[in-house]
Amino acid sequence: MHQYYVHIMTNNSRTLYTGVTNNLERRVFEHKYFLIEGFTKRYKIARLVYFEETNDILTAIEREKQIKG
Repeated sequence: MHQYYVHIMTNNSRTLYTGVTNNLERRVFEHKYFLIEGFTKRYKIARLVYFEETNDILTAIEREKQIKG
């Protein structure tokens, strides 16, 4: 069974980033060390503040949209 995570991360300025991943530990590592180009690197998003776990990718994506909305 697959696991998916909806996660919220932030920086020192409290800018929020919400995303979905199937490997939370890897994704947090990528954010923390700014390994991925884009929003999270530009704004130094590196601190995990919240996550939810589900075994359904569509549920995870819908929840991400709900949080962002």
